[in-house]
Amino acid sequence: MNVRLDDLDRKILREMQQDAGQSLDEIARRTGSSKTPVWNRIRKLREAGIMGAPTVRLDAEALGFDACFFVLIRTSEHEAEWQQKFLAALRARPEVQEAHRLAGDIDYILKVRVPNARAYDTFYQALISEVRIHNVTALLSMEELKFTTELPL
Repeated sequence: MNVRLDDLDRKILREMQQDAGQSLDEIARRTGSSKTPVWNRIRKLREAGIMGAPTVRLDAEALGFDACFFVLIRTSEHEAEWQQKFLAALRARPEVQEAHRLAGDIDYILKVRVPNARAYDTFYQALISEVRIHNVTALLSMEELKFTTELPL
């Protein structure tokens, strides 16, 4: 669905990206509108698929997920059946926070959150037991310098 966004839509989206838990009254105040138009716009944006259900950002380290690995995958398999199996394996693993198919020398990159290196090895062993992978390189993030889910609206 193609939706044209106006200035109020963009203001609402900026507010929701920063804190989706704030009240409609607060969003209306911050956007210079009133509660009913804000609610109608939010409903329209959700129906259009621009905005999904509100979620909560959790602190991974506070919950014991201290290790973040970026996993670079090269494969010699590019058939649809292999890709479906690979995708199913990724979707079945909650440790995989993100997965991207890439252009270039690396076929896929995964962002994997686990408690420690041993937990990563368990994840890795399970993945390669299910799906044939040519080459895997795991890079441990030493420090997260920036994280955001916000788009520059």
